[in-house]
Amino acid sequence: MPRNALLRFRRLVVVTAVLGCAVMAGAAQTMPDGRPTPSGQPVPRWLSLKSSEVRARFGPGLDYRVLWEYRTAGLPVQVVAETREWRKICDAEGSVAWVHRSVVSSRRHVMNTSGQELPVRARRTDASAVRARLSPHAIVSIGDCEEGWCEVRARRLRGWVRQTEVFGAQSRALCNAARPAGRGRTA
Repeated sequence: MPRNALLRFRRLVVVTAVLGCAVMAGAAQTMPDGRPTPSGQPVPRWLSLKSSEVRARFGPGLDYRVLWEYRTAGLPVQVVAETREWRKICDAEGSVAWVHRSVVSSRRHVMNTSGQELPVRARRTDASAVRARLSPHAIVSIGDCEEGWCEVRARRLRGWVRQTEVFGAQSRALCNAARPAGRGRTA
């Protein structure tokens, strides 16, 4: 085999191996039942609602009945399962429903689900100065979470809140993906 042909063959083998690894890495994301996710994204994962009018359905399709309508743009939801076009989500009340992929955004938000104001700190420590307070049911943008603290942003304000005190930053699944759609944690 001529030297140039051998070099081209080696390059082809390397490129094929790299592409194969990329495909395998994308297919490594799985749903709780072990099947690969259609989007290639991890499940569970956090998204937010794009619109203030999002219909929650009993199943993944327009032929399934509407259970309720979400009326809060930016509301954080956790994807617990998915099809190619639909996302099965869990909300702050523990309700499970299906929404179309076009009504969710990868832009992350968190919500204060407590009945009290939460301090937004200047640094990742309880001893740090309080820069603002997050009102009950307030929704703000989230950045990175480090060492149990999450960076939040609202207009020009940036600060830190405890990861455990807001809804939308947990790393574990909050609802069982096998549970049928409906209201509440026991539905």
